[in-house]
Amino acid sequence: MINLTIDGINVSVSKGSTILQAAREVGIYLPTLCWHPDQAVKANCRVCVCEVEGNRLLQAGCSTPVTEGMVVKTKTPQVIEARRTILELILSNHPQDCLNCIRNQNCELQDLANEYMIRDNPFELKVRGYKLDRSTPSIVRDQDKCILCRRCIDACSVTQSVFALGVEGRGVNSMVVPTMGLPLMESPCVLCGQCIHACPVGAIYENEQIDEFLAAVADPDKIVVTQIAPAIRLAIGEEVGMNTGELPMEVFVTGLRQMGFDHVLHTNFTADLTILEEGNELLNRLKEGGTLPMFTSCSPGWINFCETFYPDLLDNLSTCKSPQQMFGSLVKTYWAEKMGIDPAKIYSVSIMPCTAKKYEASRPEMNSSGYRDVDLVLTTREIGRLFRMSGMDFNQLPPSDFDSWMGKYTGAAVIFGATGGVMEAALRTVYEVVTEQELKDVNFTGVRGMEGIKEAAVDLNGTEVKVAIAHGLSNARKLMDQVRSGESPYHFIEIMACPGGCIGGGGQPLTKANKKRAERIEAIYVEDEGMPIRKSHENPEVKIIYDEFLHEPLGHKSHELLHTHYHAKNKRYL
Repeated sequence: MINLTIDGINVSVSKGSTILQAAREVGIYLPTLCWHPDQAVKANCRVCVCEVEGNRLLQAGCSTPVTEGMVVKTKTPQVIEARRTILELILSNHPQDCLNCIRNQNCELQDLANEYMIRDNPFELKVRGYKLDRSTPSIVRDQDKCILCRRCIDACSVTQSVFALGVEGRGVNSMVVPTMGLPLMESPCVLCGQCIHACPVGAIYENEQIDEFLAAVADPDKIVVTQIAPAIRLAIGEEVGMNTGELPMEVFVTGLRQMGFDHVLHTNFTADLTILEEGNELLNRLKEGGTLPMFTSCSPGWINFCETFYPDLLDNLSTCKSPQQMFGSLVKTYWAEKMGIDPAKIYSVSIMPCTAKKYEASRPEMNSSGYRDVDLVLTTREIGRLFRMSGMDFNQLPPSDFDSWMGKYTGAAVIFGATGGVMEAALRTVYEVVTEQELKDVNFTGVRGMEGIKEAAVDLNGTEVKVAIAHGLSNARKLMDQVRSGESPYHFIEIMACPGGCIGGGGQPLTKANKKRAERIEAIYVEDEGMPIRKSHENPEVKIIYDEFLHEPLGHKSHELLHTHYHAKNKRYL
């Protein structure tokens, strides 16, 4: 242990700790911009500087290791003046348009400027004047607002191993750019949105489509139908001032109706349906000698990653569409028929935790209903803004039920939102289909948790099926390299692009730490435990849709509406 003094307080911390870590041990606050709890230290911004006795220059708290007997001062006039000057210099190149910024009142730079009372900046404002990069359906880049903290680069390169972002130029000419200075859509970017969570300002953000939604609601010729992804309900409370998982689903439904949705349904219905299709596809591959291991296909960021970096393994992907796209095709066929509604009038809006879902909905393959399957994708953050815009008071709203058809779901569908959830849901169904025995304990705890790669095995009537789970694309890459080299022992692999799975998606409430993702995962399993039905194949509405419309898993109708194929991206610089 190392003993030191910070602002007159004695502190004892482990060897190798930094001043920042030591300060936090005793509740002393140091401002930060480039520092991130789940990333390597960068020491770029220097707003965490402090005085260290015996040093002529101020030291960065995030990168300076503590030493025995060190005396640190974090609140002296010199320190405060240095921090203010650093902030003024950053702001001298930063657009002063907070009211127009998507991160207004949720911006780390804005918070610090207010905290340090930056009023009259002595430095001349010189905004660089770059154009917005709107090349993708999912993500917008505003280069003028970049403060060169490099947190987005760490998220893209270390967490996701995509390397779509890097630094170009040197000194005052440095800037963060996509690969080779190309538009984001032409880079290796998989549109997962983890860079958005990493960014402390509004330099990169989701393609906001709230105006398109409001126009649809105002159109009397449109019937606006929504689907809610399983990870949404647990996180939406964070956007409206509640704790994770605190907003009751039935009250959320009422709020959506008051926002103007004509019908409120649930993606969990097609999550259950996915298990029937995907589970049977796995069994067919095991029996018929199909391509193994089979990869799950419900994470569009992961699909983009596979198309970009592992096009030679596309045959390993399940042909199942994601639950979002299954829902989109069914709402304009099966559901429209059941409700007696002209599908041409249906405007299908999905509420998703994922920025890549916006791209997925725009893919040319996603129109098997005869129309664009999903017309619009709103993220959790966008729905949160809509609720705040309307002044919705959830404490005063009465509960209400989902609409008839495609609204019922099981606990297996709920856990789709967590890493390992798709695998666990599949195992619950596959086990009973193969063994024809009831699964007494439906909890496959070995596939749960925030560990980067997890593995398990299940005995299916004497056949051992080995499975693996990865979340975060750097972990996925390890499994993919195993498969590519022929060394993979697995039969079935679940991959989620985002850390923690969908609960950590690029469209979820902004969070800097994996601790919040773990909290959301815990809430998902609590909800699963409380569900009356916890196996996808026991969903009564899923049984009805097979009886009345699809007839059988992997049948002709299912292949037409619920399955698809993917293509190599053929990026020229990879």
